[in-house]
Amino acid sequence: MRLSAFFAPTLREDPAEAEVPSHRLLLRAGFVRPVAAGVYTTLPLGLRSMRKIERIVREEMEASGAIELRMPILLPADPWKATGRYELYGETLFRLTDRHERDMLLGPTQEEVVTEIVAAELPSYRDLPINLYQVEWKYRDEFRPRFGLLRGREFLMKDAYTFDRDEEGMRRSYDAMLRAYHRIFDRCALSYVVVEAEPGQIGGDVNHEFMARAEVGEDLFVECANGDYLADRKAATPMPPEHVDVGEPHPLERVHTPNAATINAVSALLGLPAERMLKTMLYDAGGRTVAVLVPGDREVEEAKLERVLFPTPVRPFDEDDFRVRGFVRGYVGPQGLDGEATVLADHSVRGGADWVTGANEADHHVTGANTPRDFRIDRYEDLVALRDGDRCPVDGGQLRIGRSIVVGHIYQLGTRYSGPLGATFVDEDGTNRPYQMGSHGIGISRILAAAAEQFHDDQGLRLPKALAPFEVVVISANADDDRVAAETERIYGELSSRGVDVVVDDRGERAGVKFADADLVGYPVHIVVGSRGVAAGTADLKLRASGDRSQASLTDAAEAAVALLSSAP
Repeated sequence: MRLSAFFAPTLREDPAEAEVPSHRLLLRAGFVRPVAAGVYTTLPLGLRSMRKIERIVREEMEASGAIELRMPILLPADPWKATGRYELYGETLFRLTDRHERDMLLGPTQEEVVTEIVAAELPSYRDLPINLYQVEWKYRDEFRPRFGLLRGREFLMKDAYTFDRDEEGMRRSYDAMLRAYHRIFDRCALSYVVVEAEPGQIGGDVNHEFMARAEVGEDLFVECANGDYLADRKAATPMPPEHVDVGEPHPLERVHTPNAATINAVSALLGLPAERMLKTMLYDAGGRTVAVLVPGDREVEEAKLERVLFPTPVRPFDEDDFRVRGFVRGYVGPQGLDGEATVLADHSVRGGADWVTGANEADHHVTGANTPRDFRIDRYEDLVALRDGDRCPVDGGQLRIGRSIVVGHIYQLGTRYSGPLGATFVDEDGTNRPYQMGSHGIGISRILAAAAEQFHDDQGLRLPKALAPFEVVVISANADDDRVAAETERIYGELSSRGVDVVVDDRGERAGVKFADADLVGYPVHIVVGSRGVAAGTADLKLRASGDRSQASLTDAAEAAVALLSSAP
């Protein structure tokens, strides 16, 4: 490939809209260009890197026994309504109506589609297990698309779906995908962790995320200082505090707390720490009121609440909810909620007593609130947001929060989709049984962005050779020198004949521009052929990852570049 005949526009200055290194560098290096908020054209260099990621993914998926197909992007809404996800996804869905007034959507994921395909075509236990996958564009109408490819409204994804006879088979398929994902991310040279995760709007129970470490990552994970616990922050479970015996409970007393509608205000007014307060947070869950109780110094992790109530849509109360349902904002307490709400409490509430909480009356709280004397709790769940310094549920060690980018997520779905869609097969005993399913996604475009976050310096990208758009660049430092041009062509041809993925920079640009672009794009190995070198019979070489420079004779330059490439990450 010749850069003189290639389309690789680079930028000298940082784009004003780019907030993170991957966004800035993928724009500057000519990998992508914006079309609209969260929507990008992938330029030739970026496409070459994406194709390399796809190749790795396809090789490992097919090595695990998965079979590729392609499903449509434009989907009918009815199956999504049957599974409850049409409402659950809410405004995240790109919705449209066709000319026949049928509800349609652009697919953010394809569980419903593939379930109906398998139910129609694989009706017997003899057809199972099967793993079907595709590499296709997905669409989510993000409220705030940002960070380039990290949070876009259009993104390239590999999604695979497994179908088994029973739970044991589903777990075997899950383990096979877990191993395949390790191989994929190892080949992509990413630094990553695998964590227990929150299923979100996909559903299911057991699931794991593959998270690429990144200083700017929006996705937080938790790890124990002792190295024996990893989890997505939204799924992490801290060790609850030990129960403290306070003796005989205090009586319930009403106290005047004027203009104290926040935990901090009540704490200051009564001279008590926030952890003595009992916070009552109200949510709408499909039209029903749910009260969530947590200590006053903790926050509700809404992702955990969504999981507890899945697939019912959940949202915090707004002003209209408080007004219509008769609750006083800032002064809500759990006492007197009989029949009006489902009351959930975090496990940390078990260890407390004599709580201070809202009196369900403006400017008033109560002290000495105790369960079950003064209020009921329907059930305890893990509902608090984890924070730095919480104790590990395994050994009590200190938990630390790290930043990352989610690049893969695998789920054991069970009958989450086959059940509501009536997707069954005939088992060996003649009975109809729902398929046991798994769902397994990898963000192809996200891997590129994550790699850019992990592999860059002040000069530009330093992508690993498995992902770089070209492995070697041969730079003609003096394009108007016939001897330089001849040696450049010879070395380029020799590398091509050896099967090296090589590009030659034969543009009529100044040498300094070519060197800067080579660093910016991040070709793993650079060979520079210039007038002085040709006169001395040498070529200059550079390993982009380390910046190490060396020389080789012109006759050995191609061989030296191959050797250098073998040492590149």
